[in-house]
Amino acid sequence: METVEMNSVSLKRPLSEDDVANADEIKRQKILEKSKTGNDSGRSIETVIDQPEDTKNEIISNEESEEQEEEELEDSDEDGDPESFADMMKHGLTESDVGITKFVSSHKGFSGILKERYSDFVVHEIGKDGRVSHLDDFSVPVDDEDPSEETFTVLSDEDKQRLEELQLFKNKEASVAIEVIEDTKEKRTVIHQAVKSLFPGLETKTEDRDGKKYIIAYHAAGKKALANPRKHSWPKSRGSYCHFVLYKENKDTMDAINVLSKFLRVKPNIFSYMGTKDKRAITVQEIAVLRITAQRLAHLNKCLMNFKLGNFSYKNHPLKLGELQGNHFTVVLRNITGTDDQIEQAMHSLREIGFINYYGMQRFGTTAVPTYQIGRAILQNNWNEVMDLILKPRPGAEKGYLVKCREEWAKTKDPAAALKKLPVKRCVEGQLLRGLLKYGMKNIISAFGIIPRNNRLMYIHSYQSYVWNNMVSKRIEEYGLRAVPGDLILKGATAVHIEEGDVDNYTIHDVVMPLPGFDVIYPKHKIGEAYKEMLIADNLDISNMRHKIRDYSLSGAYRKIIIRPQNVNWEVVAYDDPKIPLFTTDLDKLEGKPLPVLPTDGKFRALKMEFSLPPSTYATMAIREVLKMDTSIKNQTQLNTTWLR
Repeated sequence: METVEMNSVSLKRPLSEDDVANADEIKRQKILEKSKTGNDSGRSIETVIDQPEDTKNEIISNEESEEQEEEELEDSDEDGDPESFADMMKHGLTESDVGITKFVSSHKGFSGILKERYSDFVVHEIGKDGRVSHLDDFSVPVDDEDPSEETFTVLSDEDKQRLEELQLFKNKEASVAIEVIEDTKEKRTVIHQAVKSLFPGLETKTEDRDGKKYIIAYHAAGKKALANPRKHSWPKSRGSYCHFVLYKENKDTMDAINVLSKFLRVKPNIFSYMGTKDKRAITVQEIAVLRITAQRLAHLNKCLMNFKLGNFSYKNHPLKLGELQGNHFTVVLRNITGTDDQIEQAMHSLREIGFINYYGMQRFGTTAVPTYQIGRAILQNNWNEVMDLILKPRPGAEKGYLVKCREEWAKTKDPAAALKKLPVKRCVEGQLLRGLLKYGMKNIISAFGIIPRNNRLMYIHSYQSYVWNNMVSKRIEEYGLRAVPGDLILKGATAVHIEEGDVDNYTIHDVVMPLPGFDVIYPKHKIGEAYKEMLIADNLDISNMRHKIRDYSLSGAYRKIIIRPQNVNWEVVAYDDPKIPLFTTDLDKLEGKPLPVLPTDGKFRALKMEFSLPPSTYATMAIREVLKMDTSIKNQTQLNTTWLR
């Protein structure tokens, strides 16, 4: 992923051991006091499995009532005491735990605050044609086929509730009757249009009952009607897909699509996109949806918080994962300490040399059980270990109900009893427990299979990433920032070794390294052997990466070891108020909001930086190279116990 699932952290130089010890003692006392009063306000984070754009395409749609209840539970645990959270994060990962140990630049590092406000991190998607997505137009394409605006207001709230229950099969009624109060043909037509457009899958007819006219809504095609928008209601001259730009704040892409589908009363799988964007940022990307009008989508702008939809057009094709060229980032690092010379050196190095293309920390989870350990157990075919790693109690930052669920599992090994402690069933733990309940403790493979495929694959991709990070650090330590004989480069899609006589034709920017798999080759120098040794230590055979379960067979891939960002620009600005925005967003521009006037000599300094990255690279790793700081949540929360929002 390009954007980062990471709350605001202060990237500061380490405190002394005495400072840390004193701070720890104060934090322990605060936590004890809170626990005595029953005030459990510790911030908690569930394991985050980062999903790259080429695989993160599965959206789980649960029953609305269950989903809403779970969202409320998750949101209620969002805020917490920074000291207790920092204390719990001592059990998390640091960069060195996942092989992130090297830098390519020579400048001296400095500190700054990343994501003090989520609006300090803005991502604009770059389409396959090189065009950067912007929200700059709310207008709706004129279409004679569109229903009138009255369509959206003609039904009462009670009517909408009854129709929704009918549409989602939540009651036993076979139809819903809506009385036509002002009986004219025009009025009946509007009601017919409203039901059909707002509640896909329902058909309507007019009936006379006791001298009154009623519109009768009913299911036309059984339970499949909700999943498949009616073909006959869509004009042939109009493209089947409405493409639009989604501007969102503090929501990840899949959450956003689930919200949109809920408001539109359609299944989430009719939406498509080129890449996923994470939560704690402002992101702008293109979305396509099957047979939903721009008019209906634009209507959502009146009722949705933290979303705006615009730049509507009709096309004949959906969007496909991975079709994008990359993403353009605008990042503000606040309260920086570096001198002007340090900043210039750091940014020039980023532009001219780049950064090591490590997989970022969010790839490996945020708790004491890294996702790569689960992936390794899957590849070892050690299913008891997989079950244990996912469900066993663990120290560190977790939601209270997960802690209780794990404790119950450790005590009873009873999936039903553990599930009772878990109000949020759609998390990985809940899905695995449901699987164990269904298939039994002796069929863990099938139980694990209940977890959505992409989530399962993320575990083994995490292990591949862990190996890759470690091997790249070894490669740079052994041979530095130059191409050497035995390195790999790509010719088209094929990897070939650099021969002695050709080495001067290549630079470090040409060199790739493999993620382990059955369809890749390895460097012909010390690092090739290091791959084998690392996998042997993990009880895996590098020459046999096929798994008896096909889904878990790794073909491997190649990844450049150094990325040089494009369109790199930067500016240092002064400011006094840490809450004011330091640049204007697309929405600010549409709403005509001016940028606050900044002082020439403010109390604080911020580094505003812009750069473009290809897909599946991590902006945090570029920022790490600039600051020369460990970006792990564990490290930052220990250095800065004030968790800035």
